Amino acid sequence: MNKHNTHVAVIGGGCAGLSAAVTLIEQGIQVTIFEASSQLGGRARTVAVENNSLMHLLDNGQHILLGAYHETLALLKKVGVKEHEALLRLPLQINMQTMFANSAFLLKSASYLPAPLNLLVGLIFSKGLSFKERIAAIKLMYKLKSTQYQLTKDMPLAQFLLHEDQSDQLVAMLWEPLCLAALNTPVDIASTRIFLNVLKDSFSGNKNNSDMLLPRHDLSQIISHPVANYIRSQGSTIKLNRRVRSLAEAHGGFNLETRDGPHFFSHVIVAVSPARVEKLIGTLPKLKRVLEQTQAYAFQPIYTIYLQYQQDIQLPTVISGLSGMTGQWVFDRGQLCGQKGLIAVIVSAEGVHQKMSQDELALTVAKELHHAYPVLPKPLWHKVIAEKRATFSCTTHLARPTNKTVQSGLFLAGDYTYADYPATIEGAVRSGTKCAKLILNS
Repeated sequence: MNKHNTHVAVIGGGCAGLSAAVTLIEQGIQVTIFEASSQLGGRARTVAVENNSLMHLLDNGQHILLGAYHETLALLKKVGVKEHEALLRLPLQINMQTMFANSAFLLKSASYLPAPLNLLVGLIFSKGLSFKERIAAIKLMYKLKSTQYQLTKDMPLAQFLLHEDQSDQLVAMLWEPLCLAALNTPVDIASTRIFLNVLKDSFSGNKNNSDMLLPRHDLSQIISHPVANYIRSQGSTIKLNRRVRSLAEAHGGFNLETRDGPHFFSHVIVAVSPARVEKLIGTLPKLKRVLEQTQAYAFQPIYTIYLQYQQDIQLPTVISGLSGMTGQWVFDRGQLCGQKGLIAVIVSAEGVHQKMSQDELALTVAKELHHAYPVLPKPLWHKVIAEKRATFSCTTHLARPTNKTVQSGLFLAGDYTYADYPATIEGAVRSGTKCAKLILNS
């Protein structure tokens, strides 16, 4: 390709678009990012919340990253982010807290052992499972390793686990929390194949792959701001509040129309959610098949309930799972990122909570937490952030578009295009990087 005649438009400033831009810029390609909103980051962004004349910076969702997210970590390193300052790395630990103020299940990986022995030994000494259940889980992990985590035929995860003699207790304490954290899709409909891909990355190779990485700062400080600074420092352009009104094929490239007028580009990367793809490529007849695929997508919500307590309030651990409660995970943001007394609870995927008002949901979660942690008084204030279409529903046999389209010069980026992974930051980053490499190799 002729780098001097190449100018790539990236439509969408989420993790996929940002990673595509950085990869292209590294190779001397000029890039312009068009972002419809006032900030970059997509789902990994910061929300400013005012309470009693004080401004609080909150993530639009509390994220858990994994040590296996190598592309994401490489991107952060590339733009100057130091992992130990940005992320708290914890060896895998699942502690399922109940409303009876005790732990129903405790699993600690043996961090002194290589993978997968770290998990297997952790299962042997786990608490809350019978001996038979622990042996069943270990047998399944050995079987998955021997088959390289591959399935001959995809099926819903609940069906797969039943077939593999995983008890209801095992599913509720181990597999379902992992599935909701990784796929944000209920086990009854979640793709086993995609779930096993995440397990393979996490529990094979380096033992650090299964570590949990928790953001020490709001995600804009960790991802979008450093990446934006890098992009601008290399001479490329970011246009915020610039919704692309139309996209049309032109001789040797594409014409984009924004409120500033027309723009010509040699290549285009469409890095928006599948729900928004139609508005951009609906006028390109060659992409009819892509539209059929994206229009068939269903979506799953993620609710984050922030509860502010007095500043001296602290939970026993930075992160815990929640058993038999509305939420699935609880985070102490005071210990994590210095927001003293602030607790975040995640409610993943679809459920009865969607029928509640935000105040009802916050009150329900606060009452459940009080039972689980009697030290917690009534919160001073709350904030619910509802991402009702947070991720695509990662179901079996989901038809997913490829990065390269039949429209020459036009590419798709986004977690939904990375066929081996669910809707995660890592899937988005990998898809963006792949798009960029396709352009570089064209």
